Parts: sequence; C-alpha cells; structure tokens
Amino acid sequence: MLGVCLLFVGIVLINNGICAICKVPPKAAACMNILTGGLSLFINFVNLVQGNYYAAGTGLLFCFTYLFVAMMNIFSLDGRPFAWFSTFVAVNAVVFGYIEGISGSAALGIAPDWRWAAIWWAWAVLWGSSFVTDILGIKKAAKAVPVIQILEGILTAWIPGVMMLLQIW
Repeated sequence: MLGVCLLFVGIVLINNGICAICKVPPKAAACMNILTGGLSLFINFVNLVQGNYYAAGTGLLFCFTYLFVAMMNIFSLDGRPFAWFSTFVAVNAVVFGYIEGISGSAALGIAPDWRWAAIWWAWAVLWGSSFVTDILGIKKAAKAVPVIQILEGILTAWIPGVMMLLQIW
C-alpha cells in the first residue's frame, strides 16, 4: 500500500510545485490534493483496521497535509495554521527519519535503511518550509518551495513508489 500512496504523493507534490510556478489558480490546483488526501485517508484507515498503527500514524500526516492544502486553496484561508501543523509534522519527520534510517525499531519490525532517513529528512525540510515562510515571515524562501516540491515529488515519492510497485525496493 505504501507504494500506491507514494505514487500519488509524488504527483501531488509535482503538481503543486508546477501549479505554483505557472501561477495556476489555487482552487484549480486543489483537486489533486483532495484526491491524494482521500486516497491516503482510505489506505491509512485500512492500516488502522489491520492494527498497523505506525504506518497509519505516519500516513495520516500526509493525508491531513493534502486535505489541509486543498481546503486552504479552495477557501483562500490564512496559511499560518497549516504552517504550525507542518512544523509539528516536520519535527516528527526528523524523528521518523532517525528511527527508520538510523536506529531501526525491533518493536515495529523496522530495520535501519539510510534511504528512509534521507527521505524523511527531505520531507522535514519541505514541511519546515511552511514555518520559515509563514511563521517567521521569510518570504524570499518561498521562491524555492515549488522547486523543492517538484524535486521531492520525484526523488522521495514517485521513484520510491514506482520501485515499490515493481517490487525492486
């Protein structure tokens, strides 16, 4: 299920970055966020039912990210609540990167894999960018965010997702 979810996380990140660069109206860009957030909600509800709480907890962070972005885009909401949410998620992403990439967790059946550390920490940078731009008010940093979204969509979600679907990761 993770490969399926990552495939769509990849496209939503790429889509969000391209839409920002090309000045696509936010309401139009919201569709992919709703679809990806909804898919993630379904997948992680299944994880909850199956008792896979770690996968559900980490996956729901993505789900609520994309649903939150969609609501902000549709209703032209202030971005600061999303920035505080993203800050919370970024801090958790640093922890998950350490657990999945460096220490592992016997209790969760997670063997350390440096690729996951790199992926989680890259995601922490992207989520943390909301804190930098919307809470600290460093607007110059906002110019880099769409490029980061596109690169991370490709490198941390789309490629790993496809590799998982092809069973080569």
